[in-house]
Amino acid sequence: MNNVMTISGYQAVIVYDPDIEMFRGEFVNLNGGADFYAADIEGLKREGEQSLKVFLDECQARGIEPLRPVSGKLALRMPPELHRRLILEAARLGTSLNTLITRQLERDFNATA
Repeated sequence: MNNVMTISGYQAVIVYDPDIEMFRGEFVNLNGGADFYAADIEGLKREGEQSLKVFLDECQARGIEPLRPVSGKLALRMPPELHRRLILEAARLGTSLNTLITRQLERDFNATA
């Protein structure tokens, strides 16, 4: 299981690397790579802030949007029988398949956030 750390409003996934006996953080949803390493939580915060600052400064200097663009579109594969059941449920509720799935994902995600 990975943990998430928020630094200056940006999220980074944190994992422990036993080979170097350090924690590694990697910012997600950025339009490029920004990672950082430290042996403890305070070091992670400090190194993360520095890594993020360098990344954001470089984006600004190059006129690049720091966040990776997303379209809101997602190709989803599922078992055909589940697909049939979802179509039936959407029809029963009088909504689209897209709305049914989106609402369920929002409920599930909000329940775990």
